[in-house]
Amino acid sequence: MTPRHFPSLAAALLPALLLAACGDPGPPPEPPLPPGALEAVSADPGASREKLARAVDALFNDEGIGETRAVLVLHDGEIAAERYEAGYGKQTPFIGWSMSKTVTGLLIGALVAEGRLHLDRSPPIPAWQRSGDPRGEITLRQLLQMRSGLRHQEMADPIYTSGEVRMMFLDGRDDMAAWAEAAPLEHEAGRVFQYSTPTAMILSDIAARILAPDGSADERRAAVDEFMVSRLSAPLRAPSLRGEYDASGTMLGGSMIWATARDWAKVGELMRHKGSVRGTQLVPRSWAEFMTRPSPRKADYGAMTWLNRKSDSEKVVLFPDQGPADAFALVGHLGQYVIVSPSQGLTIVRLGHTEDSQRRALVDDLAKIAALYPSRK
Repeated sequence: MTPRHFPSLAAALLPALLLAACGDPGPPPEPPLPPGALEAVSADPGASREKLARAVDALFNDEGIGETRAVLVLHDGEIAAERYEAGYGKQTPFIGWSMSKTVTGLLIGALVAEGRLHLDRSPPIPAWQRSGDPRGEITLRQLLQMRSGLRHQEMADPIYTSGEVRMMFLDGRDDMAAWAEAAPLEHEAGRVFQYSTPTAMILSDIAARILAPDGSADERRAAVDEFMVSRLSAPLRAPSLRGEYDASGTMLGGSMIWATARDWAKVGELMRHKGSVRGTQLVPRSWAEFMTRPSPRKADYGAMTWLNRKSDSEKVVLFPDQGPADAFALVGHLGQYVIVSPSQGLTIVRLGHTEDSQRRALVDDLAKIAALYPSRK
């Protein structure tokens, strides 16, 4: 090396020499945890206690994700973290909105297991069984996978023309299932995925028709309520898991099932254990696998359940680039989530109020909790 190289070499090395002399400070230290954040996390949560406390705290304090009212994290069935916003607590029932659909799917699974319904047959809806009615080709499987072909437009603009709004609050409100079942076919049965709250109402009506044939509104309500308690709420030890009913006695199985955060978590744990609780199969293992297996027309949807898979549309519901492919979720309006990751032994519940424009930021925060736990596969 010639002497003329020395000035340029010295200039290149000077920053490193100065840092070495002063000591590289590295990234700035984390700010102190807010009061109470660490107390929301168990002593042994299965991940870094401080990191989990910060991730949970972010759900309550980050801007742009709406209002979080409850967070519950279970790892291997044990509570790793639990926190509530002021005014809410362990005994507060929370509306599931569309998380209700997954519960309805479990109830239908119990009826299939008893041989009272069949996946690949037309369900017992009299109007569809008339000669020449193409809706008679719709199968129970297609309803569960949201590919019935019925003309149900969800989240239409203007909102008062939307199928779920008309059914629940306008011309369909007194007999929601009848309104939903009266829709004509827009596509050949089975060919097109169309997410639909009215479809879940049809499934609720099917359950009522099986459990209380020709029953009055009160008889339908009582029969479905008793079935839900005996097949789900009681064996899960989730007494708050209950549904609302319309004037015709049909449970609002697409939107109006309620439960506490802990009882929502028990639904997630039931799915994580493939339909089993304390050694008893509430629905067959094969049914839980069916609900969490990609459907033929939607890669990130199973049967009444969202999957952590890449979407074939612009809307990405979960976090397929950040989490395991076996993860799935109950997902409801305004940011209700029960996220289940079997390979991580993880169930995450978040309940609150988040507008659609804020959902991506919220899901990113939920993904940060999942990222704290290693996959075992």
